[in-house]
Amino acid sequence: MPPSPRPPAPRLIRLTLVTLAIVTVYVVSLRETEIDLPALATGFPNGITLVRDFLTPDVAVRETANSSVGLDFPVPCGSAPEEEVPESGPRIIPSDPCGEVGATIIVEGVGLGAGADVSLWWILQGISDQRLRAARVTTDSEGYFQTTVEIRPIVATKEGKASKLTAEITSEVGVLRPSPALLETVDAAILTVFMALIATSMAAIFAVPLSFLAAANITRHGGFGSAIYYVTRAYLNITRTFEPLVLATIFGLWVGFGAFAGVLALAVFTVGSLGKLYSEAVESIDPGPVEAVRATGAGPVETIFYAVIPQVIPQFTSFSVYHWDINVRISTIIGFVGGGGIGFLLNQRLRTFSYHKAGTAILAIVLVVSLLDFFSAAVRKRAT
Repeated sequence: MPPSPRPPAPRLIRLTLVTLAIVTVYVVSLRETEIDLPALATGFPNGITLVRDFLTPDVAVRETANSSVGLDFPVPCGSAPEEEVPESGPRIIPSDPCGEVGATIIVEGVGLGAGADVSLWWILQGISDQRLRAARVTTDSEGYFQTTVEIRPIVATKEGKASKLTAEITSEVGVLRPSPALLETVDAAILTVFMALIATSMAAIFAVPLSFLAAANITRHGGFGSAIYYVTRAYLNITRTFEPLVLATIFGLWVGFGAFAGVLALAVFTVGSLGKLYSEAVESIDPGPVEAVRATGAGPVETIFYAVIPQVIPQFTSFSVYHWDINVRISTIIGFVGGGGIGFLLNQRLRTFSYHKAGTAILAIVLVVSLLDFFSAAVRKRAT
């Protein structure tokens, strides 16, 4: 078998140069984007915690009941009378009835209710508005807890008044009910859907006439018609190039940040997108009915009403519903720049590190987008 011919030297050099150029581009890209795989690995535990918080959204709560128990605790011993611990009922029991500064005592809680959140506080010298947190624990199924508490200098007895060691108990009672975070999220989700609906409707009103001006088979006849066609096409292309985030920022500075700014941003962006889709639908119509109507002596307006519009209504409807679905998705993003809706709520919760509540907003976004996706698919199927 004869040996395969070697590639010509110029071709080999060209291939080598192209390979080097590609490698160089990737090396520069990796350096400029600051890819840090070790940071990804070391931050993995925090990432897992964050994902876990997102996957456990705040959707239901029980009503809570608050109560407290406590006793005077002299520091040092003998600086104030010692208080006796009750023998029954909810109570806290320190390992010593008094203590010295810097020492550590064991505090037990008895009869405080199963699964209750307990905050231990030092009420300084018996003054209710001066306090120091000592510990925070949760009781077991028997309403019991045990923890250690450090005796700090600030809790020392002053003028014969001892600080009080107090347990504030928060217990869940009653049945589950929707959490405030869930109710707030539902309101924001409904607002987001309405924002997208109004923006899509406003855009459709302007996009319909523009689509006929941007359709070559309707407008591009003669010099004047061609000029209108190209100007309208240019306008639609320019409108579509504006990012909704940028538009939301502009309108936020113009009319104030909120839902109205978000609606205006979505409407401006949607005019260009729907106008292009509508115009392509007009250009793809069957020319037969148009020629038949024109043969009767009908003018341009009558031709559009009786030969074009009946053909494009199903596609116009389909495109409008589909873009409503798209605008719901976009509105969740423009909320991050103050455009209102559920995106704004999600941004607030992330900024305050309320990740469980942020998970509620994310869950609502997923559900709303999924439902609208099914709805728009069903409408498009019936329209076509």
